[in-house]
Amino acid sequence: MVRIFTAFFIMAFLASCGGSRYSSNNASGARASASSATLYATGPIASACRAAGRKEASRARCGCVQAVANRSLSSSEQQRGVPFFSNPQRAQDLRQSDNASNERFWKKWKAFGTQAGRMCA
Repeated sequence: MVRIFTAFFIMAFLASCGGSRYSSNNASGARASASSATLYATGPIASACRAAGRKEASRARCGCVQAVANRSLSSSEQQRGVPFFSNPQRAQDLRQSDNASNERFWKKWKAFGTQAGRMCA
């Protein structure tokens, strides 16, 4: 009976130590609002961010931008915005479009960019 209790206690302790998608390591400088957690996620935005080749596009920063995208944009909106990283002119063309759907998307994309800039700087 003692062995069962000890095994249960150890498993419960290990389960409580489980991680989350937020890291407490702030070496990258990407912060989740006022807390000390660092946002990080993988996905299409992070991949496009890294592939764009900008010198500020570190793994940590692009992961933070992806985490913000996961909170702000649907997966189809993320896929729609991926080409903007390699071809900023596409974003400019969409922004200047008279299409109502493009205008709605641009407003969401702009809000996402503002939030990512604030949280991942």
